[in-house]
Amino acid sequence: MTANRQALFESVKRIVVKVGSSSIAVQQSDGFDLNRPQIDALVADIVAAKKKGCEVLLVSSGAIGAGLGRLNFKHRPRKMAILQAAAATGQSRLMYAYERRFRRHNQYVAQVLLTQEDVENRERYKNASQTLQMLLKHNIIPIINENDTVSVKEIRVGDNDTLSALVANLAQAQLLIILSDVEGLYTSDPHRSRQARLIPVVPRITGEIWNLAGKASSELGTGGMDTKLKAAKIVTGSGEMAVMAKSSEPNVIQRILQGENIGTLFLPKGSKLSGRKRWIAFCLRPRGTIVVDAGAEEALTRYGRSLLATGIRSASGDFLFGEAISCVNEQGQEFARGLTNYDLIRLQRVIGKRSSEIQPEPGQKYYDEVIHRDNLVILE
Repeated sequence: MTANRQALFESVKRIVVKVGSSSIAVQQSDGFDLNRPQIDALVADIVAAKKKGCEVLLVSSGAIGAGLGRLNFKHRPRKMAILQAAAATGQSRLMYAYERRFRRHNQYVAQVLLTQEDVENRERYKNASQTLQMLLKHNIIPIINENDTVSVKEIRVGDNDTLSALVANLAQAQLLIILSDVEGLYTSDPHRSRQARLIPVVPRITGEIWNLAGKASSELGTGGMDTKLKAAKIVTGSGEMAVMAKSSEPNVIQRILQGENIGTLFLPKGSKLSGRKRWIAFCLRPRGTIVVDAGAEEALTRYGRSLLATGIRSASGDFLFGEAISCVNEQGQEFARGLTNYDLIRLQRVIGKRSSEIQPEPGQKYYDEVIHRDNLVILE
């Protein structure tokens, strides 16, 4: 499939650029260090894109790599405390490198560190969004990273590919550009097969596309092709576009925006989601799962209805009123997420019942809808 990229990108006025650890930090025989020529090229490319009228947010990995170099590690350790110390040490080095280079172009930058809690909590999500909007309004480039110094498993986004997609939603960007050490998505591993071909356009991220994902290829990085596909799925599921390309391509950001066929373009799925529905679908971690019958699935996906108790087969998890839950069909495939009007215990009492059959307990309020359509998002 081909796509007229020039026409698609003509209206793009705000982008998120994500650059991976392998592009920012380099592993040498005596340890780790920043890849200064690559940072120089990235900064010049971003500044050039801004001068042409495009607002840019940068999600940058590399802090841990920069810190490991300062701490004299030759290989990436596994101990969390060491990695967090490296992140603390390297984040200042990384920001200093960016600050110096952007200032040569008379461009100011700001550091923004996020955790999963910042995007999962609705008020913090809105505050983060407003902060990014205000920085852009004042012509300042936000440089964003996960707060690895304090993040633990429970509050981690996990990788900067996913973080960049969440930032694209936070900032309401029209395009996510993921830059790494690979040219894009291939039909097979190009390091192992001469028959591997770059896929220029992905209209829809199907199971077949997921099967092409591999593992992390860099000692410095935490994400592989699977995390990049996850990021592309979040962005395209929100109604925006994503491009995966190689960071070492000269002027790669400018050339992408000009419509050159560089890397792999992921096309949006359907219409744009509202900010609130993006938050429900992609920022909240589901606290439980409900299985619905075929009739309920059709009512939700084809007719935009609310989910009623009569169409539910079973429920599991440990969720409370107002928390996010996954909706799966009888084949076990997740097709929607939403905010529940019931906790698990109360829901189990009404499963399979019609609204007229539900009798509220004294002092309790029962809803006709288990998930109201305004709080429901249909997924790919």
